[in-house]
Amino acid sequence: MSTALLEPPQTNPGPAPKPLTVGKQSLGVLIALGAFVTVPFLALLAAVPVAWGGWLGWTDVVIGLVFYVVAGLGITVGFHRYFTHGSFKAKRWLRITLALAGSLAIEGNVIQWVADHRRHHAFSDIEGDPHSPWRFGTSVWGLTKGLLYAHVGWLFHRDLTNQERFTPDLLADKDVRRIDRLFPLLVVVTMVSPALIGGLATWSWQGALTAFFWAGLVRVALLHHITWSINSVCHVYGERPFEVRQGDKASNFWPLAILSFGESWHNLHHADPTCARHGVLRGQIDISARVIWLLEKTGAVSNVRWPKPDRIAAKLVKPAG
Repeated sequence: MSTALLEPPQTNPGPAPKPLTVGKQSLGVLIALGAFVTVPFLALLAAVPVAWGGWLGWTDVVIGLVFYVVAGLGITVGFHRYFTHGSFKAKRWLRITLALAGSLAIEGNVIQWVADHRRHHAFSDIEGDPHSPWRFGTSVWGLTKGLLYAHVGWLFHRDLTNQERFTPDLLADKDVRRIDRLFPLLVVVTMVSPALIGGLATWSWQGALTAFFWAGLVRVALLHHITWSINSVCHVYGERPFEVRQGDKASNFWPLAILSFGESWHNLHHADPTCARHGVLRGQIDISARVIWLLEKTGAVSNVRWPKPDRIAAKLVKPAG
């Protein structure tokens, strides 16, 4: 009898999974990152004395508010709920618009942003999460260090998330790839445009300078730290009315709800990541969800994954006993 018949059957395990990360950021990127984190933050610290000195006008407020809303919704509706989680389908013109708007926040190019966030959901608050505040333990010092790391430190020490593993859909989208490559130009646009608009609106160099300060630097810093607080604060403090995966510490932190456009209702988001509305309980204002609703009414988006009452009820934490 042939000995070949006695050998165990061969199985095809399939291709090995792609690695989680693909190396460190270059020195040039780290230098640029440092500048775009530090300089706007210093402007934010100087905001009160500058305003007190009379260097804040209604033109600055209006320009800053418009840029904050456009870039902020570009992140929350675009980068997050659409590109990362597929909470709805969008027409091509809107997909392009959302990618451009989110890039104006200077939080990174769209494909890397999405890759990092998908990895965060795959390994939330366990090994593999790029920015968990619990990575250094639960002691006071460990949690303090973890909060700082999750808020901003991870940006300077991270291993780059593998885009081929986490964002093959975006890599296959030529429109998104093109906008991804244009990110450096969009950084210039988002910083220079407020100054140009302010200068033309007031027809003065002072108007250009103050608009650059408020609608450029201060606006970028405020949006940065609101977004980063979802990674840090909303994984430590707040309420957790919904059941999430074991180890996941995603929480609701109501003080950030307005400025984050509803992103701080973070507990439901981790319980049901593809849901288009994060603030699903009574009194939870979710501006991003309302924008998606309006876009749905105009026909710009379809197949919106709205929360279903029975699904929400099933995810609520059951009372003990």
